[in-house]
Amino acid sequence: MSLWTSLEPASATVDPGGSTTVRLRLRNTGDVVDEYRFEVVGPLAPWAVVEPQALRLYPGTTGTVELTFAPPRTPDATAGPNPYAVRITPTEHPEATTVPEGNITVTPFTEVRAELVPATVKGRFRGRPRLAVDNLGNTKLTASVSGSDNGDQLSYDIHPSNVQIEPGRAAFVKTTLKPRQIIWFGSAEHRPYTLAVQRSGVAPLDVEGTYVQRGFLPRWLAAFLSVSMALAVAFVMLWIAYKPEVRSAATERLQEAAGSTLPPAPSPSLDAPKAAPSAGVSAPPAPAGTQQAGGAGDGAGAGGGGSEEKEAEAPERTAATAVQQLAAEDPGGRHICYRAYVAGQGWTDPVCDGETTGTAGSGTPLTAVNIAVSGTKGTSSNAFVPNPGSADGTGHYPEAWSSAADGIDNYVGSTEEDAPNMLGFGINVDGGNGNVCHSTYVHGDAWLGLICDKPGDALDLTYAGAYDNDSWIEAFSLTV
Repeated sequence: MSLWTSLEPASATVDPGGSTTVRLRLRNTGDVVDEYRFEVVGPLAPWAVVEPQALRLYPGTTGTVELTFAPPRTPDATAGPNPYAVRITPTEHPEATTVPEGNITVTPFTEVRAELVPATVKGRFRGRPRLAVDNLGNTKLTASVSGSDNGDQLSYDIHPSNVQIEPGRAAFVKTTLKPRQIIWFGSAEHRPYTLAVQRSGVAPLDVEGTYVQRGFLPRWLAAFLSVSMALAVAFVMLWIAYKPEVRSAATERLQEAAGSTLPPAPSPSLDAPKAAPSAGVSAPPAPAGTQQAGGAGDGAGAGGGGSEEKEAEAPERTAATAVQQLAAEDPGGRHICYRAYVAGQGWTDPVCDGETTGTAGSGTPLTAVNIAVSGTKGTSSNAFVPNPGSADGTGHYPEAWSSAADGIDNYVGSTEEDAPNMLGFGINVDGGNGNVCHSTYVHGDAWLGLICDKPGDALDLTYAGAYDNDSWIEAFSLTV
């Protein structure tokens, strides 16, 4: 070997978001002038800078190269020891490559973000918000979740109450809020509450929300029922008072008609035969209103012959119309149909059950998604969009989750002209108890592969897309 090397120090420590420098000393022990090129290999290579990248040494001389490691403050910078190596390639003898090895220990850091989805829930007997907990640190997060409010007006059913989240991952905690007293009449009342994410040894992370408790019977309904009852009683009384007058008038008219049309009865006689009715007595007159209508009805339908017919526009074909057609052909099956809103181009045609929608590889982002299902007991979705105010460059869910029953359109995102790009979207079926899979094409990347939401997971959803503000999705496919 014609080269001597030394790393000083061989092991170093660095904080995420900071940097550390290691010196590489090398001596040309050969007998010819040689130029050496340097390349860092290993997990830390993306965050390493070599200065200079090449060094020319005469025989017997020594040179120094500085290696600077600067891992970012993100979950990608895994806490703990991270071995690395420096590949040194001589120009004159490339086959004599030397690879000295060292170690960089990345210190752990913890960063947690929590968000209520939605922040405000409404109900008469219960509310069901979800708490999204994101682990933005580089170590596994273990925490417990509890609820509280002023006055102890609510009870809390939290599942799971303890979570373990890997770095860069998120968990959804399902919460059921129940008021301790029911409002039978009156307007809704706002009840603020707090969900606390508690970690060992640090202050809890509080997330505030509001439960709007509605009355069982609104005040206007009680007033309406009272007025309706009063009107019903008045109507019955008027009917009872008016009904005898109608009977009396009818009886009088019948008696008058009988007296004017019937002949007088002859006196009874034992010797004389019974008198025949007089030939001049007429039959009783027909009651008024029994005349047959003469020609008043012949022109009743003649008014519509001259109206112009309007041509009906064809209805828009959405994900719901597509999935309803599949459900009619396969009533017992599970189906999912969907379409994408491509920025500057509009809605794509709906596709179903694993077909691809969007424009993969075109660079054009999606801004909205339309999804409908059948045989899955409904679906829920939410759009994940850029968050300019985030400290770590990741997006967020700005809106509440949107849900739809089987056969109904569900829309997330926006079709406005200045709508933000969709970094991705979360989705589940049957409230997280069903299975849904997706494959997503992310801008500047390739297809991410098939990912599924397994029933029973703590998240109760699957996420399709990227997290960084500078990225977006261009195409996707879904199956259930």
